[in-house]
Amino acid sequence: MSVGILMLVHTAFDRAEQVARHWTKYGCPVVIHVDASVKPKVYKKFLKALDDVPDVRFSKRHKCEWGDWGLVAASQSAGETMLAEFPEVRHIYLSSGSCLPLRPVQELKDYLEARPRTDFIESATTADVPWTVGGLDAERFTLHFPFSWKKHRFLFDKWVDIQRFLRVKRKVPNGIVPHMGSQWWCLTRQTLSAILQDPDRDTFDRYFKRVWIPDESYFQTLSRLYSSNIESRSLTLSKFDFQGKPHIFYDDHLQLLRRSDCFVARKIWPRAHKLYNGFLRSPEGAIKMSEPNPAKIDRIFAKAVERRTKGRTGLYMQSRYPNEGWENGMTFGRYSIFQGFAQLFEDFEPWLARATGARVHGHLFAPERAEFEGRQKVINGALSDAPRNRDYNSIAFLTNLIWNTRGERQCFQVGPRDEGAPVWFFAKDPNAQVSVISGAWAIPLFKSNLNFADIRKEAARLQKLENDQLFALRSPYAKARVRIWTLAEFIEAPMEPLQTIIDEIGPEKARRLSEVPKMTDLTGFGQFLQNLKNQGMHPYLMGDFPVSPGEVDQKKPPRKPYLVQ
Repeated sequence: MSVGILMLVHTAFDRAEQVARHWTKYGCPVVIHVDASVKPKVYKKFLKALDDVPDVRFSKRHKCEWGDWGLVAASQSAGETMLAEFPEVRHIYLSSGSCLPLRPVQELKDYLEARPRTDFIESATTADVPWTVGGLDAERFTLHFPFSWKKHRFLFDKWVDIQRFLRVKRKVPNGIVPHMGSQWWCLTRQTLSAILQDPDRDTFDRYFKRVWIPDESYFQTLSRLYSSNIESRSLTLSKFDFQGKPHIFYDDHLQLLRRSDCFVARKIWPRAHKLYNGFLRSPEGAIKMSEPNPAKIDRIFAKAVERRTKGRTGLYMQSRYPNEGWENGMTFGRYSIFQGFAQLFEDFEPWLARATGARVHGHLFAPERAEFEGRQKVINGALSDAPRNRDYNSIAFLTNLIWNTRGERQCFQVGPRDEGAPVWFFAKDPNAQVSVISGAWAIPLFKSNLNFADIRKEAARLQKLENDQLFALRSPYAKARVRIWTLAEFIEAPMEPLQTIIDEIGPEKARRLSEVPKMTDLTGFGQFLQNLKNQGMHPYLMGDFPVSPGEVDQKKPPRKPYLVQ
């Protein structure tokens, strides 16, 4: 015998029995530790199930909780039993009840036989490991942790905060440098016995009992004192997600596990019958594998993490939806937003559709309804024009519209009346192209038949709302391509901005405009604005609009718009 197996078991006892029999069948003695939390009836049944296997022993039981000392105590007791009961064992391999051998046992024995003095244990200082996810690194060795992180999270956090405030710093025992690594190791008999029989073991145990997650640091630290040759890696394939939780392997991971060439893998789903039947077989039917190399499948796990945290472009998913800033692209594709154009031009929407071939909507966030193209009531993806449905989550409404009409450029109108429009969202969206003629909201008021007192009140309200929208579009956080003209600037020479907009939206080789939308008649508009001023309302978003229409110089070169790249 050259390899002894320690198994830490707390559930799935039928699978643990199956794996234990497999190890002993090919010459590896097994020492099993059963969690003290397991009911006596279940424990006795498990003992009886393995009565007929001569090379199986059971160690002293300890209560094991995640991140607690019990897991180290369990490993110590199982290791002591192995050293005492099986003196011919050269290497001791720590595993769990959910671990599964992936290669013939003889290959593991031959591999370790060729490396008689090598300890396989992941062991690195806190400064060298970047994988402490959502936890503590150096502080786990210098603070006290009397409370369970899982059962008493509030007390755990508060006690950490109190110790930080008081600047508590525990003294590390002389002669050791704290190291961290995977819980699953394979140590030589000399190294393990030196750790368990160390004269200072009581001192080390007292210290590590108040270390957080000591099963990832106790043997990893002490092995550095006694090992003459450490390979800082585990022979067990154990993968973790971005939250630090272990990946569970199912039947459809069969080929993936084969590619790893590792000797053992965890965690295996207890009902993964295909995996257990495929790997727990005779050596004759096994596939010959090479040097263990879990890095060969790291790319697949990295893609799984990317899919879980990012998802597909422009789509929201459970794993990242609550977290702002986790988007993989805020929307799926490019789209264009126009503000003030439909008010200035009488036939802007059909003209834009003809000029660009894009799908042109009205005011998608109008208070009355979502004005889809052709004023449809339902559009791709079963999106309804009902304002109640749209306003329940306006951002989801917009992102769903862009996704469900992928392949087509979407254009729609926005104005100060559209108070439910997610202006900050598309201001920060790099896919958005926003063109604004500020102050154009006054044109419908100019043409309305309302009492002037009502007009003045509505004008003041709309100007304030548009000013807030422009603040978002001009924000340093805005990533959309934004162009802003005042109404006075735009009507001086509308052709150039229209051509620029069409060039960006339309086909790659856009032609010069041969058709332009019809501009509404603004005769008397300047006087209308002056009347608003005379009544105490100052309309400043239109720019310097002349009172007399004859003062408009159509040959005057246009001013450059406010442009945000």
